[in-house]
Amino acid sequence: MAEQGQDNFRDTIGTLDEDGGRAWVFPKKPVGKWYEYRKYVSYVLLAALFAAPFIKVGGQQFLLFNVLERRFNIFGFPFWPQDVYIFVMMMLVGVVFVILFTVAFGRLFCGWVCPQTIFMEMVFRRIEYWIDGDRGKQMRLAKMPWNKEKILKRSLKWFVFFVISFLIANVFLAYLIGSDRLIRYITEGPMQHWSTLISLTIFTGVFYFVFAWFREQVCIIVCPYGRLQGVLLDKKSVVVAYDYNRGEKEEGRAKFKKNEDREASGKGDCIDCFQCVQVCPTGIDIRNGTQLECINCTACIDACNSIMDAVDLPQGLIRYASEDNIEKKTKFEFTPRLKGYSVILGILITVLVGMLFLRNDVEADVLRLPGQLFERKGENNISNVYTYKLLNKTNSDIENVRFQLMSHNGTIKIVGHDTFTVPAGGLSEGTLFIELNASALNGDKDRMVIGVFSGEEQIETTRTAFLGPRSFN
Repeated sequence: MAEQGQDNFRDTIGTLDEDGGRAWVFPKKPVGKWYEYRKYVSYVLLAALFAAPFIKVGGQQFLLFNVLERRFNIFGFPFWPQDVYIFVMMMLVGVVFVILFTVAFGRLFCGWVCPQTIFMEMVFRRIEYWIDGDRGKQMRLAKMPWNKEKILKRSLKWFVFFVISFLIANVFLAYLIGSDRLIRYITEGPMQHWSTLISLTIFTGVFYFVFAWFREQVCIIVCPYGRLQGVLLDKKSVVVAYDYNRGEKEEGRAKFKKNEDREASGKGDCIDCFQCVQVCPTGIDIRNGTQLECINCTACIDACNSIMDAVDLPQGLIRYASEDNIEKKTKFEFTPRLKGYSVILGILITVLVGMLFLRNDVEADVLRLPGQLFERKGENNISNVYTYKLLNKTNSDIENVRFQLMSHNGTIKIVGHDTFTVPAGGLSEGTLFIELNASALNGDKDRMVIGVFSGEEQIETTRTAFLGPRSFN
């Protein structure tokens, strides 16, 4: 691995050796205030992640992303492909929010909220500390020949990793196909649902590969968020930063010597202990400045604060701070750039809320049956045949549904029944006939308006075309 703290740190990443091979990272277990805060946040988010697909709101799954059947539930509200414009607006709101948040606070999301970091650092890494031990023991175990101790520890760790990956895969599948269906598949047995079992095996393998081997490479190589920092961050962004003015001073870093007066000697407060490097889960030296590998996890802050306490120096050598705060001692300010992003975000959220309020509870489509011409009924009546589809986007059944012509005098006859019920979050479809008197036609192809009623309440309006003979103009 390239030597940390030197000018060549930007020539490579901390997880590669000089030959370009994988340099395994063995981070020291973090201890400190910020780590405890992260644990609380992580456990709450993990509980929410595992519980969300099994929570029901009005009979609907709290969160569902069934891509194959194109059914989505967000906070218990069903969404359909017809609501794609709402999803687009949600994505725009999310993108602008990420930009605003990154400009203000850097890669804070990665260290505190990202599922990859939470699972890696708060689940798999903690299991690794429990089985293999801390940094030194892990490094010795990696160099150890395959004796009884190494085989037992590796087998136990890999088995536990696999079990947790399998559980995560099941929860992931519950988001995709629905928790009720997943539970039914489990009770009926895997032999009756081979396709689901294969999918579950693939998901398990992916999660196991990511957390047992690929690890921090996801954040460094795969995730584009770190590279966005170079575009979005500025000198006013608050990130995990090293106070180089205080740490270096006139004489730079130096090892700590008992009873020395570092202030008088001009030495910086950094005692070059490398604890911030050893505790970093991506293997970087934060003293080199902001780097794309840094996920703002605060592990280096806790490590540095503990060393500062031990040598009787003030905490905060590594802390949440902006470049301007370190260089000029300026406080965080709401810059014009942040104000601009905030205004854009506010406008997008307003539009999104408006879309949600204006979203129809029912989506109705009435279309002429392809290939069918009009039919004469008696001397003056003309009939067309249609198919209808009604999509109920609510969590309640819509009963006594009927159609009524709003633009012409005529009749609508639904094949099989007079009224029907559209189930909650479901679809009803069928066939109907529209019959008009020839005198009501304005041409050979009239546009008509059809009202959709539930009892006496009009719940939707749709339009369709009515085909008549050319002789009636």
